[in-house]
Amino acid sequence: MLLTLIPLFDEELNVNAYSVFAQREYQFLNPFNTDGTGMYDGSTYVEGIEAVNTMGLDTLSEDKPVFVPITNVSIFSDITSACTEARNRIVLLIDRTIPPVDMYIERIKELKSQGFGIAIRRLSVPEFQVYSSILSLADYIFLNHKKIAIDKAKIYFERLFPNIRLVAGNIGTMDEFEDIKREGGYDFYEGEFYRIPAGKNDHELSPVKATQLQLLSLVNSEDFEINDAADIISKDSAITMSLLLMVNRVVKMSEIKTIKHAAAMLGQRELKKWINTAVMDNLCDDKPNELTRLSLLRAKFAENLAEVVGLKNYNDELFLMGLFSIIDVVLEMPMAEALETLQLSKNIKDALASMSGVLAPVYEFMLAYEKADWCEVSRLMTIRKYNTDKIYEAYINSLSWYRETIKGVG
Repeated sequence: MLLTLIPLFDEELNVNAYSVFAQREYQFLNPFNTDGTGMYDGSTYVEGIEAVNTMGLDTLSEDKPVFVPITNVSIFSDITSACTEARNRIVLLIDRTIPPVDMYIERIKELKSQGFGIAIRRLSVPEFQVYSSILSLADYIFLNHKKIAIDKAKIYFERLFPNIRLVAGNIGTMDEFEDIKREGGYDFYEGEFYRIPAGKNDHELSPVKATQLQLLSLVNSEDFEINDAADIISKDSAITMSLLLMVNRVVKMSEIKTIKHAAAMLGQRELKKWINTAVMDNLCDDKPNELTRLSLLRAKFAENLAEVVGLKNYNDELFLMGLFSIIDVVLEMPMAEALETLQLSKNIKDALASMSGVLAPVYEFMLAYEKADWCEVSRLMTIRKYNTDKIYEAYINSLSWYRETIKGVG
């Protein structure tokens, strides 16, 4: 099975829900899937529900709703018995492949009565009236903001379906997000916009960020001195506090006398890894919270993929590649320019700046995977002979690792 999570934001860029997209078969090996998405394989059960059960809702999405796509076939499976998690946090996501006819309408009513939420997507404007019987039962509708006049849509839905919440989908840039937010009318926002650089940043870095970048450059240089790192850490109260909490959590000891003492307790290798994750978390303070999560998930997922893709000796570099893959967004500057502020290996810089070099195939695969581009993922897995189960394990492990790591970083 393959699995990824896609966030839904509110106007303040807080994540309010996640969509779980899962697939059991390779797209290239399933000739019956004709929609080109690779998200569904026509099975009579729901892969997303299976993933939720396996990992638990709290691992996937702590206290937030989870949207799970279902098909015109799997909607009639025993979803209720299959779902061992809290149904009131599961929103079943349907589309136009489920027609507004009696047997589907009655099934949707039944699922709602059992506690599930209902969402619908991929409807064109002319289909709104046709699907009125389903829209009256739906809790959410995903709208392509590029094809919808939100002022008219807002009036339409408020008048006819006042209980439905509107989700703006397919948002490509932060500028688009700001424009849509200004127009008003949407409850949630979905798209790649939060991880796309806003453009050239003409402002100087703040002293705090400058210090943090100095620390990153130091620990990623060859054979850095722990005392030098401790001196820089002591200039940043947030990083200092995070270090002390981390050491107390990892090393059971009664007393820490100095910052240098705390740094030495971790040792050079662990200190480097902790500093990279903690500083990236702090650099994202003025960005959407999801950006920190994306950075850490990419880092661990890339590291976990090392053995799967035959790059076991590059696991440390893959971790850093994933971690710093959002540095252009954080610093609001082109990737090549952002990377100049850091002492990273040529392998990492080549992959991030020009999608070249030995690490680039992992970066390419990871980007397709997190977007649930199962057609491209399946193509790459087929060509490169990646093992599906190991890929799934690598991603699930990264989710669990993130949950534990963020506690220590925070």
